[in-house]
Amino acid sequence: MIDISFFLVFSAILFGIGMFGLISSKRGLVTLMSIELMLNAANINFVAFASYGGHTDGMVFVIFTIAIAAAEVAVGIALMLNAYKIQKTTEVDKLSTMRW
Repeated sequence: MIDISFFLVFSAILFGIGMFGLISSKRGLVTLMSIELMLNAANINFVAFASYGGHTDGMVFVIFTIAIAAAEVAVGIALMLNAYKIQKTTEVDKLSTMRW
């Protein structure tokens, strides 16, 4: 069996990559992908602790988190497509106002 520290280190690295992408990128789709990386890192932690402790509560929470993340991505991509159609850019700095 793989030790839980492997999953925790992997999750921390994945969360760090997501945080770096969120801070450094100005494009909207890269921002959404970085948020997804961070959510998946949290999901890995939930599954690791659930399997280590022998409980299924963490795995049930992961299913709800994945469903909410899918809805968030659908709304985010719809907003990015609409912003690109109107302003011809998806850079977050240029999309700071919602009134065009």
